[in-house]
Amino acid sequence: METIDLIQGSPEWLAARVGSLGASRVADALARTKTGWGASRANLMAALICERLTGQPQDTFTNAAMEWGTATEPQARLAYEFEKNLTVIQVGMVKHPQIIGTHCSPDGLIGDLGLVEIKCPNSATHIESLLGEGIAGKYITQMQWQMACTSRKWCDFVSFDPRLPVDMQLFIQRINRDDAAIAEMETEVPKFLAELAAKIEALNAKYKVAA
Repeated sequence: METIDLIQGSPEWLAARVGSLGASRVADALARTKTGWGASRANLMAALICERLTGQPQDTFTNAAMEWGTATEPQARLAYEFEKNLTVIQVGMVKHPQIIGTHCSPDGLIGDLGLVEIKCPNSATHIESLLGEGIAGKYITQMQWQMACTSRKWCDFVSFDPRLPVDMQLFIQRINRDDAAIAEMETEVPKFLAELAAKIEALNAKYKVAA
């Protein structure tokens, strides 16, 4: 497992991710509609093209909900550690062992087999989790790609909201590795990355930019 030990959110971490497909965006890369690829795929590819051509990160936008999540995540991690009586090892990012140009940035490693993915959403979304509404498909894809990158066997999905009563603040659901789903993603992701590289090559050729 090739890890890069940087603090998530730091300028160095953002720079290390430039032009690389992260686990949180794999669902966008593979998004399909009834008529073909989804718009999120084209938008993601454009952002990664910009990153590779300029060397600058494109996803630096933040809003109040994102700032809340970032500020609350350490509290959520502590609550999870206490509930499960374990230690979360933080890591900057992990590159995929075979596919160049893609990575994950898990919220923590658990022992030799596990991961944790922490969400600190708005209260409405957290309450849906408490009531068993299920985990969004994009998060399942994210966690499966994290397991592909880290060769781990499971990932605990954590939703945390300190605005609720104590016994309702923490939701945990374990997601086991799905080798069939990962195999399908490991077939499709290289196609996305190859198309990305081809578009950059075409742009460089047309506008005579040195590779």
